[in-house]
Amino acid sequence: MTTTTTKASIATAMFTVADQDGALAFYTGQLGWEVRGDVRFGADGENRWLEVAPPGSAARLALNPPMGGTPGGSAIGVEVDDVLAEHARLTSVGGIDLDPAPGSVPGAPLMFSLRDPDGNHIWVVSPAG
Repeated sequence: MTTTTTKASIATAMFTVADQDGALAFYTGQLGWEVRGDVRFGADGENRWLEVAPPGSAARLALNPPMGGTPGGSAIGVEVDDVLAEHARLTSVGGIDLDPAPGSVPGAPLMFSLRDPDGNHIWVVSPAG
């Protein structure tokens, strides 16, 4: 049986973080990403919706406090045109938990991983093909 769905696109991935301000500093200050949304909500503004993204990206990453669990443990992939240049750039920034070098296996693109301060993984991947 085939079912149909409403047209949709994946636009926002979500990471749980222990400290939204600390995560914001990491993603904007160290990775060079942009703030796409930073809004307080709730009866007294006690909640915060915070989104960041690499410059030019249509998709966004929401940085959320844990909802009943511990922060970390998620992963996303970010596609870049030049994996080697991006690895070199992030290495020069310093202070980032970064794989020592990009690697690939037969059938997979060149990639490397970095971890944010909460242990979420960001895989930096070359375009397929």
